Amino acid sequence: MSKTHSITPKIKQFFFCFVMLIPLFKVLYCNSAFAEGQTKFSQDFFNTAEPITLKDPLAVLLGAMDNEGVFVFTYADAVKFAGHSCPAVAGAYKSTQLALKKLYGNETPVRGNIHVTVMGSIDSNVNGPVSQIVTMITGAAADSGFKGFGPAGKYGRYNLMSFAPEQKTVPQTTCTLLFQRQDTGKKVEITYNAAIAHSDERMEKLMPLALSGKATEEQAKLFGNLMQERVKIILLQPPEGTFAIREPQ
Repeated sequence: MSKTHSITPKIKQFFFCFVMLIPLFKVLYCNSAFAEGQTKFSQDFFNTAEPITLKDPLAVLLGAMDNEGVFVFTYADAVKFAGHSCPAVAGAYKSTQLALKKLYGNETPVRGNIHVTVMGSIDSNVNGPVSQIVTMITGAAADSGFKGFGPAGKYGRYNLMSFAPEQKTVPQTTCTLLFQRQDTGKKVEITYNAAIAHSDERMEKLMPLALSGKATEEQAKLFGNLMQERVKIILLQPPEGTFAIREPQ
């Protein structure tokens, strides 16, 4: 047998093994590239806090997902949207979560089917930032929202978010939000009081240093960690005290 004939089967065997391994290389490479493209947070609880799941008929209509598809919002999504994590962002996220559970029970909430009224003006306390997180999750938008299709504005989110500056709010509370289903009219009001959540006494001294840029690297890191410990309490502990839930008739 010639050398050529003896080498040929080996080449074929090598080529066969190489072809069989291509899918594995693709998986490993893609997963690696995907992982490198993910946001790396310093806090694990951003992704472990309970997610919020909603279905969205507009997303189905326009082909973003099928009939069984749902949007899953995590606290990490809220952090990315706001660009930071703080008691206001956490309170907005959990207020929305609590409201949707009350409005829908065991049903999957419907994005774009919820009207939200923020008590007070848009520039009162943290109403503006809070409303943005609520909009991200529920789709309820103010006058900048999608106006829908046709004269009836089908699937619109325009003006599903409103502010009630005439409504007096309790001074020590962070915000009060009224959620209402468009289809049934059912309402739930959530009042959030961040002051109830424990704040480490060291934060009072560290905040001026951190804001002025005079904090040492160690002080700045401690301030951030203490802030996130407070956020973690708001998100993960039972809502009693921090959140008041009322169902108006």
